[in-house]
Amino acid sequence: MKTKYKLLIHIAFWIYMFNQVLLSIAMVPDNKYDPFEELTIYPLTSFLTFYGIYCVFGLFFNRKKKLLPILMLVAVVALLVPLRIGMEYFFWKYIGYSHLKPTDSLVINSSWWINSIRLTIIYGIYALLIQLAIGWFENQKLKTELLLEKQSGELALLRSQINPHFLFNTLNNIYSLVYKKSEDAPEAVMKMSSIMRYMLYDATTDKVLLEKEIEYLKSFIELEKLRIRHADFVELNILGNVEARTIAPMLLIPFVENAFKHGSKNVANPGIRINLSIGAEQIRFEVSNYLRKNTTTTTDHVGGIGLTNLRRRLNLLYPGLHQLEIKTDETLYTVLLILRI
Repeated sequence: MKTKYKLLIHIAFWIYMFNQVLLSIAMVPDNKYDPFEELTIYPLTSFLTFYGIYCVFGLFFNRKKKLLPILMLVAVVALLVPLRIGMEYFFWKYIGYSHLKPTDSLVINSSWWINSIRLTIIYGIYALLIQLAIGWFENQKLKTELLLEKQSGELALLRSQINPHFLFNTLNNIYSLVYKKSEDAPEAVMKMSSIMRYMLYDATTDKVLLEKEIEYLKSFIELEKLRIRHADFVELNILGNVEARTIAPMLLIPFVENAFKHGSKNVANPGIRINLSIGAEQIRFEVSNYLRKNTTTTTDHVGGIGLTNLRRRLNLLYPGLHQLEIKTDETLYTVLLILRI
């Protein structure tokens, strides 16, 4: 916790205590509380008592072995009680004597000791509660920082798995075109250049513009269509305004890559349908493809990185803000992803 927040907690505590003192003076009848005492020596001894015990309690959070802090706490309490009495005695004898009543006497009796012990215990409890509150907030902050660091590490690992996978797939596609001496090889290299530019520069950030993700998606589709040679094999529909909308990079492409990898090519066009709808509060992305006969891997893998990893990435990037549904029957495989933004 930052120092300024700790300071605010302490200021709020002393404002509360001062208010309690004023309230006691105003509300308790028969002058049980002497305003002069309550506003002079009493705040000073209370201040010393509180911070004397507060500092000792701080040692409990910084040491594994508690014996020394316990001994110090006992010693501090044993010193604070007579210190309070001594300060009050000399205050009334040399400073506040003019406010003493004729019936008052400066005899250190059992009542004085009991009251001093009582106030020491009360302020010790307050000191413990504030130390525990500050310690709890600091522990929560540390847990949050560790969780964010862990999540960042997981995301970096997932991203490191995704990028080489798409790179190798794309290189394989170009290799097949070059091997066949296809006239489409130069165009494939240009698409490859576009994909590499996105992966190396744009996809390294936490969020990218949705229009860049769509541009990357289109490049990937065009590159895949060079192998399939069916102009109408992929149907891509985009509805809504993409301007100024952002999304986590390379979040949509695994579903499309999965459709090309595991989908059947021997079907009537379109073999793959992709619908992207951008609303005011959510993005709806749906990909469907026909299954090859005796295909089971599509129910377990998406984009070659694993459905478990993909779900984990969504949980890290959009916790509580996404919905992923996967449906399959004998012929059709459909993935629906809804992101609330």
